[in-house]
Amino acid sequence: MADERDHSPSTGNLEYVEELYARFLREPSSVPEDWRGYFERLGSDRFSARPQLGPSFTARSVFAAGGRNGADCVEDMVALQDRVDQLIRAYRVRGHLVAKIDPLGLPRPPQPELEPEFYGLSEGDTDRTFSTRTIAGVRILTLGGILERLRNTYCRSIGVQFMHIDSLPVKNWLQDRMEGTENRLALTRSEQIRILTSLTDSVVFEDFLRKKFLGAKSFSLEGSESLIPLLDIAIEKAGEQGIDEVVIAMAHRGRLNVLRNIMDKNPSEIFREFDDAEPERHMGGWDVKYHLGWSKNRITESGRKVALSLCFNPSHLEFVNTVAMGRTRAKQDRAGDHLRQTGMTLLIHGDAAFAGEGIVQETLNLSELAGYRVGGAVHVILNNQIGFTTLPEQSRSSVYATDVAKMLQIPIFHVNGEDPEAVAQVVSLALDFRREFRRDVVIDMYAYRRFGHNEGDEPGFTQPLLYEAIRKRKSTRQGYLEHLLKLGEVTRKEADEIADEARRILEDELAAARADDYIHASEKPGRVWLGYFGGPETQAHSVYTGISDDRVRELMDGLVRLPEGFTPHKKIVKGYQLRREMGQGARPFDWGAAEMLAIASLVSEGVRVRLTGQDSERGTFSHRHSVVHDVKDGSKYMPVANLSPDQAPVEIVNSPLSEAGVLGFEYGYSLDTPDGLVLWEAQFGDFVNAAQVIIDQFIISGEDKWRRLNGLVMLLPHGFEGMGPEHSSARLERWLSLTAEDNIQIVNLTTPAQHFHALRRQVLSPWRKPIVMMSPKSLLRNPAAVSGFTEFTRGHFHPILADEIRPLDREIRRVLICSGKIYYDLKAEREKRGREDVAILRFEQLYPLHDDAVRDALRPYPEETPVYWVQEEPENMGAWPHVRKRFLDRIHDRWPLTGITRPESASPATGSAAAHRVEQGILLEAAFAE
Repeated sequence: MADERDHSPSTGNLEYVEELYARFLREPSSVPEDWRGYFERLGSDRFSARPQLGPSFTARSVFAAGGRNGADCVEDMVALQDRVDQLIRAYRVRGHLVAKIDPLGLPRPPQPELEPEFYGLSEGDTDRTFSTRTIAGVRILTLGGILERLRNTYCRSIGVQFMHIDSLPVKNWLQDRMEGTENRLALTRSEQIRILTSLTDSVVFEDFLRKKFLGAKSFSLEGSESLIPLLDIAIEKAGEQGIDEVVIAMAHRGRLNVLRNIMDKNPSEIFREFDDAEPERHMGGWDVKYHLGWSKNRITESGRKVALSLCFNPSHLEFVNTVAMGRTRAKQDRAGDHLRQTGMTLLIHGDAAFAGEGIVQETLNLSELAGYRVGGAVHVILNNQIGFTTLPEQSRSSVYATDVAKMLQIPIFHVNGEDPEAVAQVVSLALDFRREFRRDVVIDMYAYRRFGHNEGDEPGFTQPLLYEAIRKRKSTRQGYLEHLLKLGEVTRKEADEIADEARRILEDELAAARADDYIHASEKPGRVWLGYFGGPETQAHSVYTGISDDRVRELMDGLVRLPEGFTPHKKIVKGYQLRREMGQGARPFDWGAAEMLAIASLVSEGVRVRLTGQDSERGTFSHRHSVVHDVKDGSKYMPVANLSPDQAPVEIVNSPLSEAGVLGFEYGYSLDTPDGLVLWEAQFGDFVNAAQVIIDQFIISGEDKWRRLNGLVMLLPHGFEGMGPEHSSARLERWLSLTAEDNIQIVNLTTPAQHFHALRRQVLSPWRKPIVMMSPKSLLRNPAAVSGFTEFTRGHFHPILADEIRPLDREIRRVLICSGKIYYDLKAEREKRGREDVAILRFEQLYPLHDDAVRDALRPYPEETPVYWVQEEPENMGAWPHVRKRFLDRIHDRWPLTGITRPESASPATGSAAAHRVEQGILLEAAFAE
């Protein structure tokens, strides 16, 4: 070796520079200080402009050229290193585009950026050594070794999208974990046998159903059998990581298989559902077998108990996503897990639905919002590469079904479902990522659908070539078995015994299912639901909802108490002073004060309260001000959350601009919080129709279909005040059209005290039903819509409010019945006209509305006294269609009934404020006509 003292960065020959640079890459401190500094300076500037070298460039040819000194040689070496670094980055960014993730082997476009030639590297550079300081575990590799490692990591059965993540520590963590292992998990023999057993159970179950129940729909998992080992590994890993509860949500594809092989639902129960031999058990209710859920405690291999809950789900695919997240959040809150470490949401999606349904974006958007965070959901795309009969090129505008998930700072793993060991690697890495960063993670498992959308469908009608190729493919289980046989990890005899045992169990269970003395297994209600019930309202116990005088004063004082030095807006100072006077009995309560008193009284009694919605902290109409802002430093304070050290938690959260996703989340939260008050507020009630799937398929029918109770409160601002078609109606008629079997409560209240008692009744009564509250707008500040101090300290909620004019000492010539805001217009018109011969009754609760209550309310008025239902809505809207259907033209055959409404209309209201006033005048004139 040449003497180092004879050389400096300005001199040197080829051999010396090459040797010195190689030593620098291995151990920087081993080279002289002047050379080390030079190499480091070049390295730090390696992305600056460099001489453009031709495609035939090699370091040897440059160094061999005459007249080059050592510094020039190093410049050329660093330029070459730049090119290698660009190649490494290209694999990290674009390697997924050539990964072998499709089990059908469909061709993928070539990616020139992944070829060395694209960067001017030639075959002659293959054996040269380069720095790999960004690759975990190695400092130098030959170019050939670098390419091998990158292709193994990013281009085999796993393709990864992660370079869109902005956080360098997160990217480095993923790089190190993947490149350090070449994205391959070293499995023990027992782990391989476990995967083989899971695949066998999956395949045998599907084959058994197809043969024993010919022509029956099961939405088979065949072609995607690796979902079962995927879920098995995920749950085992979750248990190792300290997860106590896993909430799973999925559509119908493969659900029966998951119920059997993951949720451990007794196969005999599933077989009874296929036979459908007991129609009397499900008359008028229940759901199809592939929509049903199940709960089960599982003991993992590590000995940890993990509670599994598979959510019930209708055919509306992705809408269950936020329901599952809400359930997880509720379980975490109940456990006091504010770090979101003990519960996990596992969402199984379809590829076409994940790309096509907007609820997916709403779900993803909730993931990092403080009021909705669950510590990261695991998303598994069951990628059949088809939606019903629609191919990807017809169903999405993106390369992948998962591209919408790039809105988050999370990795997306694409994996070949026919490589179960690659699936195992992805699951393990995904669960570790979730634990490390508390973020969502996506696994896109490429598979196929062996049969049509359902077992009665013929896919050859629309995809003949695709399904000809699919029919020729062996099962994933058979392919993996052949792999293990080659490795010598399992014998054919062992594999056959596993399959034989799986079939024997199913045969025994089928025989049991068809026995005359079969006894159904049943899910017992979770311990949090003990003591609560649904069914008819006649089973409900009336509850006293008043609170003491001292408690009103104490709570109202706490609701306006702010920290020392806190400076709220001057208008809030005035509003809080008015609330203080209300608490002292010096001023009647308005709507906002009554609502906050109800919430404060509940949390002080140990009842958790959660209220979310668009602008709910302040209130859309500036009536709540539950959270106040310091005008000097912008800090926030919530008085109701700081009443006393021993109070229950309370959350009042501004939601994102979402209806379906957020309402689904709160519905899910209420499923696991029967002992709390859970409220969702629409910005305007009109907007609730954007969440119609959650309403129709979950809230309205959940008890009837799935025997699942909930007590969700929906606050829907409603009132015709000249604000136009989209700011008037919460579509009361639609809610009433969905009522049956006391499935829901619908109220349209007129006083703050009624609101107070309704909220307290909702959680203090053991009867659990969702409630729709047509909440007011103008009544929030109407001087007439107030309640006195004593209305909160005694009594309870009144479904019907009698008139203040008593019929005993005067003749009543007509009775007006109304609900909500119109009462105050009618009352003012009566006073204006001096019509004390007109009584006004208020139906505060429109459903359930019991005959006895209506009869009692009308009993003071003689038979044949004309009764008029008066509403602001058009004739075909509001409560009138429901009331007319209920009573026809006479109430209990004693009082004639007529409706006074706006004319029928396709739109709820006029957009002209002046026209609204004219219409309102006509309505009032009709109500008091002689």
